[in-house]
Amino acid sequence: MRYFPAFMDLQGATVLLSGGGELALRKARLLLPSGARIVAFSASENSPLARELGGQVILRAGPLSDTAFAENPKLLVAATGDEAEDERAAKLGRAHGVPVNAVDMPHLCDVVIPSIVHRGDLVVGISTGGAAPVIGRRLRERLEQMLPARLGEVIRFGKERRGIVSEAIQGKGRRAFWERFYSGPAAEAVMAGDEARAESLFREELEGETPGHVHIVGAGPGDPELLTLKALRVCQEADVILHDNLVSDEILALCRRDAERIYVGKKRSDHAVPQAEIGALMVRLAREGKRVVRLKGGDPFIFGRGGEELEALQAEGISATVVPGISAALGCAANAEVPLTHRGLSQSVTFVTAEAGGGGAPDIDWASLAKLRGTIVVYMGVRRAGDVAGDLLKGGLDASTPVAVVADGTRDTERVIRADLATLGDAAAQISAPGLLIIGEVAAKAKGEDLLALASQRQAA
Repeated sequence: MRYFPAFMDLQGATVLLSGGGELALRKARLLLPSGARIVAFSASENSPLARELGGQVILRAGPLSDTAFAENPKLLVAATGDEAEDERAAKLGRAHGVPVNAVDMPHLCDVVIPSIVHRGDLVVGISTGGAAPVIGRRLRERLEQMLPARLGEVIRFGKERRGIVSEAIQGKGRRAFWERFYSGPAAEAVMAGDEARAESLFREELEGETPGHVHIVGAGPGDPELLTLKALRVCQEADVILHDNLVSDEILALCRRDAERIYVGKKRSDHAVPQAEIGALMVRLAREGKRVVRLKGGDPFIFGRGGEELEALQAEGISATVVPGISAALGCAANAEVPLTHRGLSQSVTFVTAEAGGGGAPDIDWASLAKLRGTIVVYMGVRRAGDVAGDLLKGGLDASTPVAVVADGTRDTERVIRADLATLGDAAAQISAPGLLIIGEVAAKAKGEDLLALASQRQAA
């Protein structure tokens, strides 16, 4: 490790910047949040630096000289892009005992300015010592995605209350309290922008009442890479995971390893745990102070009964948050290369279900849907595919309307069969796994197997 990582306090300090072009502009953007007083040399009024940040930095048209060091700078950044000029500036800095950073010239650097991820008081620096800056940038991009945008607000909230905690809790108990706080509902409320609720939850935790919290989380259609960043974070912080049968093993593998896992899945005519018992279980676990994740396939608010579960929690005064997921319709259609809307083919999309409560048929005005001439996505439609087709044909939809049946969408076992409304029942009969029906002109674009070709293959065999 050639470069030792350290952080400089530049608040109110002078930083000399040699250059006014794009290189200097990039460095100035990094330095400004530190509160540094930046004095830029070789920076004309028409330079990129002046045009973007002219009101935030002090501009000097002439090159860096000895007189600049009378301002007692803490750092010199050489960023003109001219090798000879940057080398001259670096020598000046060293002669005056000022640490030097020379852009893209590691041999002239006393310090290296890393790729930075910034969330309030949280600052993460990533450096490869100038050997592979592209890798540093890629890591920064990954961290930018992983760290919540309001994480800095959570740190600020906790910082402002450190004195209160120090007075209320003695010794090792403080660390335990902060561990609970930063992964608990109070911190979650700050990230949601609700500081009044966060303050109430903070006080409850401080008084020894550890409130539980439930996240109702959409796990997406199956592919673990389609899990949202927020869903991943709460799954890795959970004490208990209540999961459905549509949640893939690959997604469960991403959850916190020592979290308790409870299967509460429901299949048609096979409810492992009745809905009322799921609600009661969530309430009990939350009252025990647990961080509970109710993990559901797709999006919890699209035929996922997430609304019912949220109401059950709210009725019992349990703190809860909904984390949306990529719905089965969006994920499966994208993976099957079906645009649900497409200029010239479909200007609307409608989501319906073929299964009502208790396993009966839903009360849907299929004739009105047929008249829309848009895309129809039918959830839980494989078993009733023939009935759906019959209802739409009666409503006036043409028998030649393209259809795609998608089973196990986005997973390695995905299967897509193309057919038309007249043969939809036959296409669905080829499927045994849970599936979606996509009905409309856009369905003709689906990748996958063609029903007629499948029939020809069977006859030949």
